[in-house]
Parts: sequence; structure tokens; C-alpha cells
Amino acid sequence: MPATAKPTAQSILDELRPLGSDAYRQILLKHGAKDPIYGVKIEHLKKIQKRIKTDYQLALDLFDTGVYDAMYLAGLIADDARMTKKDLRHWVETAKSPTLCGYTVAPVAAGSMHAREIALEWIHSKVENIASTGWTTLSFLVGTTDDADLDLDELKQLLDRVATTIHGRPNRVRYAMVGFVIAVGCYVKPLTAGAVAAARKFGKVTVDMGDTACKAPDPIAYIDKVKKRGTLGKKRKTAKC
Repeated sequence: MPATAKPTAQSILDELRPLGSDAYRQILLKHGAKDPIYGVKIEHLKKIQKRIKTDYQLALDLFDTGVYDAMYLAGLIADDARMTKKDLRHWVETAKSPTLCGYTVAPVAAGSMHAREIALEWIHSKVENIASTGWTTLSFLVGTTDDADLDLDELKQLLDRVATTIHGRPNRVRYAMVGFVIAVGCYVKPLTAGAVAAARKFGKVTVDMGDTACKAPDPIAYIDKVKKRGTLGKKRKTAKC
């Protein structure tokens, strides 16, 4: 593709295809990604992101290709501020795989003007991927938003909700709920004690992560590690990675 040509979804697909490897594709499949997958490593996607920067329409077009690698890239170049509720709902319903829900849809949703509202909508969903995306969106939101702009009473209520309902929720939702407790405990210093109390209340959480070495982290140990590091309350610049 000439350097001056405006990229299209098709030109990006043509660029991505030869960058893929079957070995990395197999890793993605083990982590819940769904075909079609080229197996392009994130380092290659980041190079394309650096070149394109932000492109709202191209992000929408890439996501609609249904190709995992292009959908992940879509999240990296998405113009979060321009994403509508319709866009976000379409993405969460289309994403299917837990990896896209957690690392593409949730960060973009968290960076949108609809973050809190749509996250609270999603956590009530009976669809596992959608509910888990809601909790992950909330995690990214508390991690990137000043405490003064957060509703601390609402977050306390959500911690209580996790503590009393987590064991009855689907697999991936449990994992995302644990992540939410960790996020609140690490990023919202006034609620660190409340997050630890919630974690003590629900105890050990078992999550089936398939044929991987991944498991649900221990919130208390995780928060304590961050506390010892002296970075409690330190916010992230962006939810995207």
C-alpha cells in the first residue's frame, strides 16, 4: 500500500495476513479467541496503530471484518470520544471472544462518554461475555478517572454486589468481578479497605481459564503488593494496551 494512500479495512487485512503465525494463532485460540485469526502479534499491530493513530470510521470497518487481528487493531485506533452507544453495543454483541471483550471493547467503552452508563447496563446482562465486559469497563473506568469524578457511594454498592453474588455468576463474569475489586482497591484509595473487605467476604474464587496457566488472582494479595510498592491510587493514562 503506498504511504500516501488512505488505508481501508481491506488494505489493512492485506497487510496483516502475512504478519500472522500459526504458533501465535494457537495461543490466541487457547485464550478464547475465535476464528478467523491470522495470529498477528500485538507488537505488529502497535506499529500500524502508530502510523494510523486514530480513525473512527476505519476502526468500525475493521471490527466488522470479523477477523480477530483486525478487530483488536480496531480498538487500538478507535476514536473513543466518537463512539456512540449503538457502536459500543454492536461491538460487545459482535466480539464473542473473551479476549476481544476484555482488551478491545472494554477499554474503548471506558474511554467513551457513555462509559459508566453502558457499563452498568452491561453488568445486568444474562449474556456472559456482555456482563463480563461491563465489569471490565468499570475496572478501566476507575483506573483512569480521578476520584473526584467517581461516585464512591455507587462503587461501594458495586463492591457489596460482587461480595454477595460473585459465586453465582458465570465463569468469565466471576473473573471480571475479581478484576473490578482489584481495580477499586488499587486505584481508588478511599475504597481500598472496602475492596479488601469485599474480597475477604467472598473468599477464594475459582475460574476455568481453559487450556492456559491463567487463574483468577487473589485480590487481597494483589492490593497488598501494590500498597507495598507505594502506588495505591496512581491512575493509568489510558485503558488501552
